[in-house]
Amino acid sequence: MTEALSTTAASPSDADAVTRRNNLVIRLLLVSAFVVILNETIMGVALPQLMKDLDITANAAQWLTTAFMLTMAVVIPITGFLLQRFNTRPVFMAAMSLFSAGTFIAAIAPGFEVLLVGRVVQATGTAIMMPLLMTTVMTLVPAASRGRTMGNISIVISVAPAIGPTISGIILSVLDWRWMFILVLPIALGALTLGAARVRNVSTPRRTHFDVASVILSAFAFGGLVYGLSSLGGIATGGSPLGAWVPLGVGVGALVVFVFRQTRLQHAERALLDLRTFRSRNFTFSIAMFSMSMMAFFGTIVLLPIYMQDVLGLDPLQTGLLLLPGGLTMGLLAPLVGRTYDRIGPTALLVTGAVIVTSVLWIMTTFGATTSPFSVLAAHVSLSVGLALLFTPLFSASLGSLRPQLYSHGSAIVGTVQQLAGAAGTALFVTVMAAQAAILVADGATDVAATAEGVRVAFVYGAVISMFAIPAAFMIRRTAEPAAGEMPMAH
Repeated sequence: MTEALSTTAASPSDADAVTRRNNLVIRLLLVSAFVVILNETIMGVALPQLMKDLDITANAAQWLTTAFMLTMAVVIPITGFLLQRFNTRPVFMAAMSLFSAGTFIAAIAPGFEVLLVGRVVQATGTAIMMPLLMTTVMTLVPAASRGRTMGNISIVISVAPAIGPTISGIILSVLDWRWMFILVLPIALGALTLGAARVRNVSTPRRTHFDVASVILSAFAFGGLVYGLSSLGGIATGGSPLGAWVPLGVGVGALVVFVFRQTRLQHAERALLDLRTFRSRNFTFSIAMFSMSMMAFFGTIVLLPIYMQDVLGLDPLQTGLLLLPGGLTMGLLAPLVGRTYDRIGPTALLVTGAVIVTSVLWIMTTFGATTSPFSVLAAHVSLSVGLALLFTPLFSASLGSLRPQLYSHGSAIVGTVQQLAGAAGTALFVTVMAAQAAILVADGATDVAATAEGVRVAFVYGAVISMFAIPAAFMIRRTAEPAAGEMPMAH
């Protein structure tokens, strides 16, 4: 058991001191995680300006986003080992130091190559921070009040990426692209300094086996899948199919071998990523729903700015401001959803959220060249309400159904799935849109009309996929808190 949980024999004043320490650690981790996750989507709006300032092609500029996602996909699976082997404070220091160093490198980058290195270093720190936050919360927060804290984590995972394009659009409207990193750097350094002074070790490390072969396999598996999915959009616009299908094939093959190896190693407690987490029905269905939700979330984040700028004729700042209310709505609802989860459990929230998300995506299939921007705003806010009802219950129900020894592995799996689903959603929406638009342009349609129809068809695909989340929501129930060594029983 961790030091943080060993308070039963302590005096009330000692227990209060431990509670205050734990709350401080969680708040510091939440703030730090919000800052690092924000950078995952902050580059999208900046790519056209970077192409001009750095004299690079669109494909090269896209690597600033692709490399970030690729690094996250490779590093996150390793965090299951890191969080078991090392204590809270050194892992936090490593994550924020890497992120701060990457931000500094990007801020002073003289050209594209150095900026790309900065993004990779940033992503390495980001990849460690999210599983660290989730594992720490699962370890320190009692099950009865866990939903409220997971609501705060939902703000980090969903709102930070959602408002990234808004913040970058505002910065780029008045400042140079370097200020996206210059403004973040003092916040990151402040979090690092405060964490160095106040974060205490709240876990008990244990010696675990580090399997080098599993690390190599996971890099090829998850890296290949994310890179292949990220490259799919290029096929519709004239890119080579080999650029997507070869890494996808390598990723799938490596994933099969990786899974086989983990199932052999986990019986001796030597797995890099313990897949016994999927023996929990709640965890399995939650991960499936989370995948579909993240596909819709990231696909919409990418597609709506394209639609609003290329079809409706809005500028980047207007686009960012129209997307801001949705992100804020998600953030405001997350704590309320968390408290509701603590009272009634996940099923009603998940069913309602899945129905709302699916309904809004079907409404978005009616968007065209004459749609009012305010209709887009209303749809995005409604979609954000549905997603807010999904994320907090999914985090709480999935990890809460695991025994404590599997928290770090479950957190790493959630983070990995987020990257894979985000890449898949982006690839699906963009590829369908680009392919449909290319067909219509070849038939003589205008660029605006072709893009509008491409966006409409992409949302049809998203709406159909989202429909499968509704029956999955009924399968996720409130579970009893599992003891060490036990799997939970659903109520």
